[in-house]
Amino acid sequence: MRVCHYFEWGDAITGGFAQSVRNQREILARRDIPYTTAPTLDVNLVHLNNMGPRSLVLAKRARRGGVPVLAHTHNTAADFRESFVFSNLLARPLKPWLAYAYGQADHLVCPSEHNREVIAGYTDTPSTVISNGFDPDRLAGHDDPDLRTEYLNRYDLEPPVVFMFGHVILRKGLRTFVETARAMPDVDFVWFGYLNPTDGLFGRVLQPRETRRLVAQSPDNCTFTGYIEDPRGAFAAGDVFFWPSKNENEGMALLEAMACGKPPVVRSIPTYQWLDDGVDAIKVASNTDSATPFVDPLWDLCAEPDRRAAIGNAAAERSEAFTLDAVGDRLVGLYERLV
Repeated sequence: MRVCHYFEWGDAITGGFAQSVRNQREILARRDIPYTTAPTLDVNLVHLNNMGPRSLVLAKRARRGGVPVLAHTHNTAADFRESFVFSNLLARPLKPWLAYAYGQADHLVCPSEHNREVIAGYTDTPSTVISNGFDPDRLAGHDDPDLRTEYLNRYDLEPPVVFMFGHVILRKGLRTFVETARAMPDVDFVWFGYLNPTDGLFGRVLQPRETRRLVAQSPDNCTFTGYIEDPRGAFAAGDVFFWPSKNENEGMALLEAMACGKPPVVRSIPTYQWLDDGVDAIKVASNTDSATPFVDPLWDLCAEPDRRAAIGNAAAERSEAFTLDAVGDRLVGLYERLV
């Protein structure tokens, strides 16, 4: 079996989206499944990861030629909102585009049950839920005391540290993060990750004014690091993972934080129905249009190291079902059924 594993605009896409594609390719490499990243039909299966115009044309050609097409549903209109300038406006035509594009596939792979429920409102194309997973090798050494000291000193942080990892965008709960830090001035908050959608002037233009304002006017105990070369540094320095995102298809950074034994505090959104409140996470019921601080659960975890450790250990155990080895068999099995 040879696979066309095509990621349109892949050179311009970063974050969890890009990492999920790298995860898929790592799964293929570990199982010695040959693949090409070029948009070709000289294969047994076409797997598309971003339904742009070239992907749509490739899907149509493949189906005419009898080559099965699998499309990954990383994108939804709701997930696109509150990300960059004009994203809310562009989200309106995005839904019918995606509905049409996903409808050209023979099968869809959805990263979560919630994502599949959303996509069911777009198209009746058959679908299978398979997590994007995470690569434990990428996190190896996150518990190195020297690495923790390095990142605590680099950003002048005093444990216990409340942290976030990912792109700095409104949809990720930026307002809530900043307002919670403001309400807890004695605790250090740090957000590791890109400040701009892309580097340079173009990135600053794409970043909404509200995002720039929130970062610029954040309190002294709230640090935004920008991009960091070594993602392990975030999980080494942080003690409580604060993930107030308002909409997610899955959330790879959450899986990675759990794998590192960091107790997560999440907004109670449908994506996280699988988490057990008070066991492997703390789930906070909060209106997604609200910036109400999540003070009480964060205070509790910061003040109670034993509870922090208990929830972190349960989170690490729960994350084992999402490793690349665990999800890889399901992805390859789906390939084989389609071929």
